Amino acid sequence: MLRLALTLCLLASAGHCAAQAIVRKSFARAERQTALLDSLLTAPDLFPASWNPDGTIKTNTARGWISGFFPADIWLLYEYTRDAKWLDMARRRTAPLDALRRYTKTHDLGFMMGCPCHLAYRLTGDDHYKQLLIDASDALLTRFSPTVGLIRSWDNKGGDPNPYRVIIDNMMNLEMLFTASRLTGDKRYHDIAVRHADNTLKNHFRPDNSSFHIVCYDAGTGRVTGQKGGQGHSAASAWSRGQSWGLYGFTMCYRETGDKRYLDRAVKSAEYFIRHPRLPADLVPYWDYDAPGIPDEPRDASAAAITASALLELARYVPEREKTYYKTARKILRSLASDRYLIPAGEKCGFLIDHSVGSKPAGSQVDVPIIYGDYYFLEALLRLKNYKTQK
Repeated sequence: MLRLALTLCLLASAGHCAAQAIVRKSFARAERQTALLDSLLTAPDLFPASWNPDGTIKTNTARGWISGFFPADIWLLYEYTRDAKWLDMARRRTAPLDALRRYTKTHDLGFMMGCPCHLAYRLTGDDHYKQLLIDASDALLTRFSPTVGLIRSWDNKGGDPNPYRVIIDNMMNLEMLFTASRLTGDKRYHDIAVRHADNTLKNHFRPDNSSFHIVCYDAGTGRVTGQKGGQGHSAASAWSRGQSWGLYGFTMCYRETGDKRYLDRAVKSAEYFIRHPRLPADLVPYWDYDAPGIPDEPRDASAAAITASALLELARYVPEREKTYYKTARKILRSLASDRYLIPAGEKCGFLIDHSVGSKPAGSQVDVPIIYGDYYFLEALLRLKNYKTQK
């Protein structure tokens, strides 16, 4: 009995050491790649989105939905290293986002402002970042319809109220609202986040536990009028990054509310991923689980990174599945840290992980590194690093 206990302890220790080796290797690569990307990105008001096959960086302005991820990457590097050079760079790259504090034309403010500003405030205590997050939350609330009970995703040309489109990605913006509620004591942010989550829970998921990308509503009645494929293969398919957004979003909502309905939803999404018959052996999914050319379809490393980060949080809330979720996340991160996905130092303009897909139907950013893949990879690595010590 004692020998068995010792063997189990040794195995657990070996697994922990292997996990820490993945973290060290990946962050060492991230330091080199981020320094390179920063040096190549000479315009202070442009943000890296992806890598172009001609060897250049695809950039967006601050109003592009990916603008917060590169500053947030740097904040994560500072959190890991506590090196002042990353703090200085993070402040510099975050500064242009000030222009978004009252920007109301997008639902993506949780990505654009929530990710970097929450990290910045937590790591520095600087009230400037706190106020930016609160202002961005106020801007996001302008997109909420009490009739529909959801935050509108995309506006229509000419201001047409219909269709009132809501995408599964929008779950990721709710964390900023929950944070604003805690920081201010104002329940409006919390209550609107809950209403959005409740209606997403009601309308966005199919009986097989996959999710639609886009659900359309009538702005005047709140009635569901249809679903669309969006960045997925079709309206009926399971777009892999969308499944990851749902898993992550409802795990976060359970953390913020303690509502077991959200935990149940997150568990169903986790099991959908783990048990899917078309999930590759390395656990990096194809861009859509129903893509017609599997196994010759592109993978989506960003979906894998988001899933790994979510599973490492969800594992803490589900004792009976903790080992499975933890080991699944660790295997995903081991895959992403392998030579197949981790970009060699000095290559591809400083992006970190390769083989992500933005929108295959639109022919946009297919099988390339994408900045949000890097962000969720680093976030997941930090969660892996701290998993044992924070239990």
